[in-house]
Parts: sequence; structure tokens; C-alpha cells
Amino acid sequence: MLKKGIYLILLLAIIAAGVFIFMNFNSTKPNTDSNTKQEQEIEAGGTDKVETPEQLVSKILSLSKEGKIIDFPYQAGVSEIDEINEALGEPTITDESILGNYVTYSNDVTVGYQDNLSFDLRSYDKRLQQIHLSNIKEVQGEPTETKYYKDDTTDQIILIYQVNSTYQLKWILPNPTELNSDPVVHHISIYTKPPVSAEVLTLLKGMTLEEKIGQMIFAGVDGTTFDSHALSLIHDYKVGGIIFNKKNFSSSEQTIQYLNKIRYENTSNKIPLFFGVDQEGGIVAKLPGNLTPIPTNLEIGKVNNIDFSNSIGQLLGKEVKAYGFNMNFAPVLDINSNPNNPVIGNRSFGNSADLVSRLGIATMKGIQSENIIAVVKHFPGHGDTSTDSHLELPRVNKSLEELQQLELLPFQQAITEGADVVMIAHILLPNIDSTNPSSMSKVVISDILRNQLQYDGVVITDDMTMEAIIDNFDIGDASVQSVKAGSDIVMVAHGFENAADIFESLKTAVENGELSEERIDESIIRILQLKEKYQLKDEQIQSFNINTLNEQIKGVLNEYNG
Repeated sequence: MLKKGIYLILLLAIIAAGVFIFMNFNSTKPNTDSNTKQEQEIEAGGTDKVETPEQLVSKILSLSKEGKIIDFPYQAGVSEIDEINEALGEPTITDESILGNYVTYSNDVTVGYQDNLSFDLRSYDKRLQQIHLSNIKEVQGEPTETKYYKDDTTDQIILIYQVNSTYQLKWILPNPTELNSDPVVHHISIYTKPPVSAEVLTLLKGMTLEEKIGQMIFAGVDGTTFDSHALSLIHDYKVGGIIFNKKNFSSSEQTIQYLNKIRYENTSNKIPLFFGVDQEGGIVAKLPGNLTPIPTNLEIGKVNNIDFSNSIGQLLGKEVKAYGFNMNFAPVLDINSNPNNPVIGNRSFGNSADLVSRLGIATMKGIQSENIIAVVKHFPGHGDTSTDSHLELPRVNKSLEELQQLELLPFQQAITEGADVVMIAHILLPNIDSTNPSSMSKVVISDILRNQLQYDGVVITDDMTMEAIIDNFDIGDASVQSVKAGSDIVMVAHGFENAADIFESLKTAVENGELSEERIDESIIRILQLKEKYQLKDEQIQSFNINTLNEQIKGVLNEYNG
């Protein structure tokens, strides 16, 4: 009995020792789960990671290339203020300016936005205070640009780095002094160009209703010399653009003198003029003088070479620029799908959507490369008509689905590739809009072109004095309907009285509430942005050597005909 008790005591002692050893072993074993979590936090930039100033600068630089700031998931130029407010709560408005509104959130972030879209993200994070001027330059080198800001309470230096084509990273610090030659960062800004520039907004806010309506009219002038009608278009109606037709040309020198006189008269107005001409090449080549002929688009289509088409576009741009114009109503993106078409024919590159898209866009880019505004035409496609809109209203009995498979394809591609202006044709599409021709149709302009094809550039009508319009509609009413449908500019290529009628009709429509001034402002912003983009100025044009221009044309033609 005594032995059994001794054995039991020994057994319990052995078990206790085993438990002690096991527990002691586990207490000294590394906690891998905990370590893994800690490592993950450090890799994610968690609170356990201590970053050097240089590491923090590199991190900020990396985020800036995506339009972001530290510890803020939103992106400048992409994120809308509504979604930011929904996540972070209503902010405090800290500033309202001509460029946009600035609001501040509780996490030391300020957001600048315009039309609900953010364009400036600013961070005042406390970690920035460990970064000195020398740290920034050590990592990023010298800035792209340096600016200074000073008022009664502030004296700052702003280092601006253009980190890519979209975003700027701005470091804002106290201006260095002898006592503080290496200041710490006050805040940073990730900036992208806002939807509308301050210059455009300033112009818009200073414009009268009459000035706005004038900008929406592209008018023709009389004869070959400046007259009282031209004077009235500039000073009374303040039109936004002038188109020259065959009747306005007699020579290159006369053309330059005529345009220079118009430019001179327009210097009393705030906004420079568009000067437009139809110079497609082939049968539509309106510039005077002994210019070497440029082949038709159909002939260019047979060559089927993108480089050749681009070179042709450059030549067209050089031609219209030499004569003093800044806009060319070309290229034609209509597909010549109807052999009985009386108005397009060899003005088209061919009967294939792919061919027209490739060569038309190459031509468009060639024109643009000369700082000339290209106008792609005639949306939604004039290639399958059997009548001429100059003489009557054509009909195209196609559905939207059919247009999407052919006619719309070149325009869709051109929009993707940077089309600045789209011209709307006068075509009735009864399966899409049984009442209004395309130039007056909300379905065609707003629903299809604006919304479906995502086009936000300038829309201009074809000439409203064509029989397709004036034989079926009052020209003033038609122009109002066109603007209501989404057009920005109404083309009125012939007749001073027609331009005056359209001006008065648009003005009355705004005054009686048929058109809102907000709708007018949408078009004016697009027009002003385009003039700003091409840096238009009413400067005098000098004479040019037509022989030099002809040699350039012949050189391109010989290269591809060789």
C-alpha cells in the first residue's frame, strides 16, 4: 500500500514537470502570428513604421503621379466632391474663388473643386513637418517652376514639380531666410488642370448676354472688301467667327488684307475671332491664287497611307494659316456608301469605315499640328444620302443600330483621338427623330453625340442658309431649336440679314425663358476654351511666298507618287 502511494506521488511529479517544461517552451517560442501582423503593418505604412524624411518625400512623389496624397484614397481630376462628402461628412467651405471652391475636412485635407469635380488636393498632415527644403531637393532635384506668395501674415515659397502630363506636385514652405535657410514643409498640393481655366471663367463672368450670343454665331461677309455689314457684325453683333466663301476671294494679297482689316476692327472686343474656310483639297479648295492642287480624298484613300494623309493634313494647315485663317472645315469623315450620293462622292476617303477612320484622323492630326483647328464633318454621316442638302433636305432611313455599325465609327474614333469641333449635317433620320433634321435634333446632338459618344467639344451646324433649312423652317426658329438640341455655334455663311435674324431670335429665346442663360454659358465655355487652347489672337498676318508653299506641296505629292 505504501509503495503504491510512493508510485502515485512520483507519477504526479513527472506530469507536473512535463507541464512546466511544455509551458516554459511555449513561453519562449516566437509569436509568428503576431510578428506577421506587425510586418504587414510596416509594409502597409502602418504606425509602427518610422519613415525618414527622404522616404516620405519618395512616397508622396509616387502617390502624386496617380493624383493622390498620403492617407487619402481620392484622386484629383477623377473623384467628385459628392462622393468625398458622402464618405467624410460635410466639410467647411474655406474659400470661394473664380477658379472653384475649396473645402476642408477634419483629417487635415483641403479639396479644390469645380463643377463637382476635384482638381486640387492639399494635405496638412503633421508628418510633413519632418520634411525640410533640402530633403525635397535631395529626392526630386530642382523644381520645374518656383513661385512665391506673400501677404501681411504669410511669406511662402512654392516648389512646383510637373510629375507627369496630368499632375503637378507642389511643396509649400516658409520662404528661406538667413535665420531659417532650410525650412520645413507647411503643406503639399496635388494639382491637375481644372475643367475650366480661371481666364475663361473671368471672361465669362464679364460678358453680357449679347456678347455671349454673338460668340455663338459664325457669320459670312459680303464681297472682297470690308464694308458696313462686316463692321456691324464685329461691333454691333460681336460675332465669334467669320467664314470666307468663294465670293470673298480674288487673290492671296486681297484675302490677307481683308482678314487683317477684320482683325483690326475686332481688337476693340474682348475675344479674338475664329476665321474659317472650306479647304478640303480636291474639288473643295476655296483659297485663291495658283496653289498646287491637292488630290481628292478618294485619291488619297487609294494610296491608303497614314503618313501620306497626315502630310496632306499638314499641307492643308499650312495653306489656311498662310492666308490668315485659324480654322479649316475639314476633314470629311463621311463614308461613301451610296454611289448615287451627289454631294460627298470623291470628298470621302472611301466606302470603308476603317479606311475613313484611319486616313481621316491622320489628316485631322496633320491640320492640328499646324495649330489650325480641324472640323470633322458631317455628323452623323452624309455618305448614304441621294440628295444634296444645299438644295433640299436629305433623308437617311437608318436605325441607330445601323449608324453605329458604319457611319458613326469614324466620328467615334476621331473623338477618342482629340477632335476639337464636330459639324452637324442637315439630314432627316426618321427612324431616330421623325420631326427634326440632325442639326436641330436633341436625339442626334445631345443623346447620341454628347452622351453616347462622350463628346464634350464644340458642335457647329452646317450652314443654316442651305435650302435644307430655309425651305422648311424659319431660320431664326431653326437656330434656337439647334441650340436647344445642343449646338454651340450656328453657321450662317450667307446674308447679313440672316445673321441678324439668328442673333435676335437667340436673344429673345433667352429673354422669354425658352433658352436658359445657363445653357448659353455651357456653349460659351466650350468656345472660349477652344480659343484659349489654340491661343487665338487678332494679330496682323504678313504676306507669304506662294512659290515656297507650292514647293512643299509638290514635294509631298512627289514622295508618295514616286
